[in-house]
Amino acid sequence: LKKKYPDVKFLGAMYGEELARHFADADVFVFPSLTDTFGLVILESMATGTPVAAFPAPGPKDLIPGSGAGAVSEDLQEACLEALKCDRARCREYAEGFSWRSCAEDFVKNLKPQPKPERRRIWRRIRRLGRPDRKPLF
Repeated sequence: LKKKYPDVKFLGAMYGEELARHFADADVFVFPSLTDTFGLVILESMATGTPVAAFPAPGPKDLIPGSGAGAVSEDLQEACLEALKCDRARCREYAEGFSWRSCAEDFVKNLKPQPKPERRRIWRRIRRLGRPDRKPLF
């Protein structure tokens, strides 16, 4: 990659405060993946006040549109230019709305109870099978 992109600085793995500083120093965090799902790094970037530009893939399209904390587009350059217009304070505010508790609560809200089968109705239909003098089942 260094040969192909000589102007790019490859910084290697970072953690904690060092990683947060790099996120905060960026104008925009570009999330180029088409296959990652949730993308925790999206929220890490937003938490430092840095807006996110991404493709409208699963994960980014669930987090970014309407948040005021980034932009998604099939054209990543367009997403970057749009993300530059985002208010950094709004990015941080949006990210602070996520916690393990809030994510778990959202997950539970999306679980739908399965209806119990109507046993009586089913048995009535079964009993009618083979009785031509009865009205049709359906």
